[in-house]
Amino acid sequence: MKKICVFCGSNSGFSEVYRKSTIELAELIVERQLEIVYGGGNVGLMGILADHVLQGGGLITGVIPHFLAAKEVGHDRLTKMIFVDSMHERKQKMSELADGFIALPGGFGTLEELAEILTWAQLGLIQKPVGLLNVDKFYSPLILQLDMMVEKGFLKTENRQLLLADATPSGLLLKMDNFIPVKTTKWISKDET
Repeated sequence: MKKICVFCGSNSGFSEVYRKSTIELAELIVERQLEIVYGGGNVGLMGILADHVLQGGGLITGVIPHFLAAKEVGHDRLTKMIFVDSMHERKQKMSELADGFIALPGGFGTLEELAEILTWAQLGLIQKPVGLLNVDKFYSPLILQLDMMVEKGFLKTENRQLLLADATPSGLLLKMDNFIPVKTTKWISKDET
């Protein structure tokens, strides 16, 4: 991996642990001389991530829709800023630029970005590692829900394995480094009907 796309919240959450983990991830990525691709914001965990990558001398590319930039939430000191017309185009561009994806804690937007990139992986459109930084068990209920989807027959085991998770930035990056694409099966064969 040379470029990692980070999905994260435009809020920073109520606990300091989210901020600290974001800073730790930024520092590790800079130390490893990787580049970050993210949503281009200057607020919440997005702003914290960008500020610490820049402070460490790292490279960071933002991808932001014009309508969000017009609301003055775009970061103005990034290595590069790419402007797009829609949220969908933003995800498409981030996917093209990145070699892997990490979701930090966030809200609907972060969850939607994660779900779409996992769907693309399930469909075989991408074969890149996708990870959850499960800070302070933030994503534990989601992980349980995914396991329930497998148990109830709505998600195949090999597709569930597309999502890596760890509580620490270093642990997650190690899992992503060791990621081996799995052959996914989305479609039900006629034998299963």
